[in-house]
Amino acid sequence: MKMRPLHDRVIVKREAEERKSPGGIVIPDTAAEKPIFGKVLAIGKGKVLENGTVRPLDVKVGDKILFGKYSGTEVKMDGDELVVMREEDVMAVIDSK
Repeated sequence: MKMRPLHDRVIVKREAEERKSPGGIVIPDTAAEKPIFGKVLAIGKGKVLENGTVRPLDVKVGDKILFGKYSGTEVKMDGDELVVMREEDVMAVIDSK
């Protein structure tokens, strides 16, 4: 099943965080927090402005992003846990360079 976000929404798949602390202690699943990093899987056409024009999104498919811990709405699609959020909930695009 395919999902296409509308307007200024993006679909993000959370990326797994490291399960070890810097000291080498393994963190159990019950104590680990949900990751706040993810990869953009799909984007909408853009934000509709008051004058009716559409402003394209700053993020693009494939970007790694940082977002708020409680941002967006979680959905399950084909066994994957995804987050649907507005572009304004994205705090930063992570550059891997």
